[in-house]
Amino acid sequence: MKVVIIGGVAAGMSAASKIRRLDAGIQVTVYEKGGFLSYGACGLPYYVGGFNDDYRKMIARSREAFETMGVKTFLRHEVRSVDPEKKQVVVKDLESGREFIDSYDKLMIATGAEAIIPPFSLRDLLGIHVLKTMEDGIFLKEFSKMQKVKNVVIVGGGYIGVECAEAFLHSGKNVRIIETASRVLAPFDGEIGALAQEELIHQGVMLHTGERVEAFLGDGLYVSHVKTDKAVYEADLVVVAVGIRPCTGFLKSTGIKMGKNGALVVDREMRTSIQDIYAAGDCILVYHEVLEEDCYQALGTVANKCGRIAGTNLAGAHEEFSGAMGSAAIKVCDLELGRTGMGEEDAKRLKVDYKTLVIKANDHPAYYPGPTPITIKLIYEKGTKRLLGAQTCGKKGAVLRADVFAVAIHARMTTSELGMTDLVYAPPFAGVWDAIQIACNAAK
Repeated sequence: MKVVIIGGVAAGMSAASKIRRLDAGIQVTVYEKGGFLSYGACGLPYYVGGFNDDYRKMIARSREAFETMGVKTFLRHEVRSVDPEKKQVVVKDLESGREFIDSYDKLMIATGAEAIIPPFSLRDLLGIHVLKTMEDGIFLKEFSKMQKVKNVVIVGGGYIGVECAEAFLHSGKNVRIIETASRVLAPFDGEIGALAQEELIHQGVMLHTGERVEAFLGDGLYVSHVKTDKAVYEADLVVVAVGIRPCTGFLKSTGIKMGKNGALVVDREMRTSIQDIYAAGDCILVYHEVLEEDCYQALGTVANKCGRIAGTNLAGAHEEFSGAMGSAAIKVCDLELGRTGMGEEDAKRLKVDYKTLVIKANDHPAYYPGPTPITIKLIYEKGTKRLLGAQTCGKKGAVLRADVFAVAIHARMTTSELGMTDLVYAPPFAGVWDAIQIACNAAK
């Protein structure tokens, strides 16, 4: 049997590895549009910012290692179309321009997503870029080293935008974020997002919310300014981080079922609506076990899990994905933020009978040096007090506490049950009542 995998970063190579471990007799061929395989794209902002000076550290497994495993890999090869009836793909070698046809018995789509650049005026000027691929990271790092690059404007205040802000602060640049919405980090509720905004401003980021970019200005070659609906700002480098879209346009003629944003609809076994075609990664909708609906969750953790399951099932099994919960974390300069489960806007949209609380408690007792506060927001079901969502923020210990909440939500625990769970206690690490338990026991 021959399996063709389109896309060779997270989900695709997780699937390839799993197939090879389960059945050495299956022929696996991977076509990757870019020049790198199996890398951690979430590390790109830290590479750009100089926290890591070797991009090779982000590569989980080398091309040579995959070839040794018996996985055939083709870099700079783009699959242009798929014919499900003939079970064929049309592939273009981006270096030679040659096109050819390959056949498959089973196909996996792991094409991920691409960064969106709105149709701003003069968006093709040098110095206007996105950060999505390894190539993007390498370019941005080198470009930002130019002596002329002093003022960096980031368009968008989501995860990538905020991480880029810290990266360029670390590089000694003047950093400005322009966000159309009223606040940054929309996946977090307002109480937690506000703490992130305060930290950005405290660290020197010029933050503009409720402001819309209208155009870029330049000297005919390089960008020089960003024009918004309120002002014009100097810019030697612009990073556009307004969102992503699934790379599925080449599949529209196949009739494969897609969501509104173009993400592929899959079942819990990662099967698409077309027989013998599977998909995983940032190009699919996944089941959210708290919201109990399919939604778009472009997260590395989800991509790797779904890729592994797809690989297992491509090899003949029938393993199901239990679901994701939107568990995510971000470092915002000296703060760390974590979230999992349902946000308050989700609860309102789904008309859940819920309650919330926000508490602040130290990460460890005051009688051991250096206690720092952790802010915790809980969302829980009224009456039963079943945990539905949690968000955390603090200088240390906040994100790993979000992991505890993730396990509790997955296990459908109540605030009362988690409040009495036997968590560890020692003065350097936590109080006799951990911040988690203080929050849970305050839920009424």
